[in-house]
Amino acid sequence: MRTREELEAIEDQILAPYGQRSRLSRGRRYPEPEHAYRTAFQRDRDRILHTTAFRRLKHKTQVFIVTEGDYYRTRLTHTLEVAQIGRTIARALGVNEDLVEAICLAHDLGHPPFGHAGEQALDRLMREHGGFEHNAQSYRIVTHLERRYPEFRGLNLTYEVLEGLVKHETEYDHPMIRDFEPHRRPTLEGQIANVADELAYTAHDLDDGLRAALIRPEDLEGLALWEELQRSIGWDGRGFSDLIRYRLVRRLIGRMVTDVITATDQRLQVVQPRSPDEVRDHPHPLVGFSEEMAAKVRELKAFLYRRLYRHPHLVRMQAKAERILEALFRAYIQEPEQLPYWVQERIREEGDLHRVVCDYIAGMTDRFALEEYRRLYEVTDVL
Repeated sequence: MRTREELEAIEDQILAPYGQRSRLSRGRRYPEPEHAYRTAFQRDRDRILHTTAFRRLKHKTQVFIVTEGDYYRTRLTHTLEVAQIGRTIARALGVNEDLVEAICLAHDLGHPPFGHAGEQALDRLMREHGGFEHNAQSYRIVTHLERRYPEFRGLNLTYEVLEGLVKHETEYDHPMIRDFEPHRRPTLEGQIANVADELAYTAHDLDDGLRAALIRPEDLEGLALWEELQRSIGWDGRGFSDLIRYRLVRRLIGRMVTDVITATDQRLQVVQPRSPDEVRDHPHPLVGFSEEMAAKVRELKAFLYRRLYRHPHLVRMQAKAERILEALFRAYIQEPEQLPYWVQERIREEGDLHRVVCDYIAGMTDRFALEEYRRLYEVTDVL
């Protein structure tokens, strides 16, 4: 059996100088005894996996609402894919895989039902009450909303995991940083989680869009990255099938991951950071695509926004989702006694009706939100 101390010694041997050692963590808000055979970041990862919020991701929208079918990615499968890509990059660069995995697994805990449509709806409804942003909600979940320990609220995660969570940033994620040294960048592990998220949703949203036939292969003609992928597998554009789609998406992920690793390694060789703090103090992110690949990925993402995310079918779903959440929000605000007793108790304890209602709705799965809407607004034979 390997003790925690032995695992920490292994980290010292295998991690690069800029990798975050678990034994050098800045610690937890509430002091706890260390675990016998898990490092601090392994313990954080496990706490995140066992949360109610993590389980609910199974029935939360990534792009396609769960009623569209069982094949498409959910927020949970997306999260697992991000964690897998993040660990691959971390291992290649010699940084802490456990820290990367913990940040990746927590990064979308705060997403409401119905994806970004749900986030936009809640932000609009909460405009006069502090707004809503899913990164901030993820932080709120792990520091306040999860109640699993008698000594404190939240999960009491380490500083480094919380830092990576609040500084999670992609094109569609804009962190609301107040604490955790907002003038500094996250660790290399936090930066890897950012890029792994962007890389995963770009490849997998393309995959789901093709699977749903909202995007056709011929629509992608002229995109540099798509044509490069076609050439790489020797496909002439005829006879598109599931097998060809799998090959193309697999090749896309492989090329992007390889590019991130290679380009990041080149930057690290130039900067030569000697500690995680030197990574934090560097003026620019060190993890990312090469300039050439970044341009190709931007072109592909612009296409996805134009032809998939704004596809009439998805826009109709998103508009309907926003109307459902708005109706639920207004019903609960007008008559809080419709809420479960435990939610009413939170309103009395915290004295913030709007925020507690927002928390309750944000925690819903797509399926539960739809069922709750039907219970509140659809006339049935038995009232």
